[in-house]
Amino acid sequence: MTVPTMTSQTLRPADRPTLYFIGVTTGRSSIQRVFPRWAEHLGLGDVHLQGVDLPLHADPDQYRRVVEFIASDELSRGALITTHKIDLYRACADLFDTVDAHARMMGEASCLTKTESGLHVQAKDPVTCGLALDAFIPPGYWKDTGAEVLSMGAGGSTTAISWYLSQPERGADRPVRFTVTDTSAERLHHLHAVHARLPNHTPFDYVFAPTLEHNDRALGRLPAGSLVVNATGLGKDGPGSPITAAARFPEQGRVWELNYRGDLVFLDQARAQQEERQLRIEDGWVYFLHGWMQHIAEVFDIAIPAFGEEFDALSDLARAAR
Repeated sequence: MTVPTMTSQTLRPADRPTLYFIGVTTGRSSIQRVFPRWAEHLGLGDVHLQGVDLPLHADPDQYRRVVEFIASDELSRGALITTHKIDLYRACADLFDTVDAHARMMGEASCLTKTESGLHVQAKDPVTCGLALDAFIPPGYWKDTGAEVLSMGAGGSTTAISWYLSQPERGADRPVRFTVTDTSAERLHHLHAVHARLPNHTPFDYVFAPTLEHNDRALGRLPAGSLVVNATGLGKDGPGSPITAAARFPEQGRVWELNYRGDLVFLDQARAQQEERQLRIEDGWVYFLHGWMQHIAEVFDIAIPAFGEEFDALSDLARAAR
């Protein structure tokens, strides 16, 4: 099922309270089927989810047009932003009335909300990625294994994951090293600048990876037990995988495909080695659940717990609609 979406050129006034979903192929997302069920369960009333599709690294004017529309339209309540977090923040920073500490530090926007005091931007990924990580990596894992992290893609998700895993209060339970690869030197420089502002002692490596073979080599250097993340969007926002068929995952590694829909070539590559390399593999479904629940709670000013009976009930509704 593909749901009709808007673009920066086709926005029209909302006829009921509306949450916008700004991405690349939003009409294909499971949230289009999940949101009505969640809205009914949560008692939100007659509310609407509207996808807005923009091309990767769109012109700044397109981002500004969307944000200005949400700010001025009476029934537009806010937005969840995927893929465009950094580009939208750069293009629209002067349009926000308040910017939360994470958004300012990371230079990205994932959540827009409107109140009587104006338009507010937040970066929710540091919270949602932490909840998703904790669901499949137990406490003490990094201290016990001496494992590293390789995250391919220097966008908002990698920024959030690296922030979460490098917090000083984690003590020794942090990766020995955190390597980031990307096809864009500019995005790597941006992430390096973010890390320079973090109070942490985690070693970071930044690898310009214009070809898949560069990622293969970074993958091949990882010690056993390391976490490998596909944060490139490939498999969902674009075709293919960030690694070749010849790449080898670390023994007893953890593999996290941040996508849950699309061709998911990277996920298939990991599963092909799962038994031989003793891999623990996760897709992006739990990340998807936490991300949307946190944003819906913020935009509609309600409380949604991150675990427990209510979270389980919402998860069950989502699985039934997946």
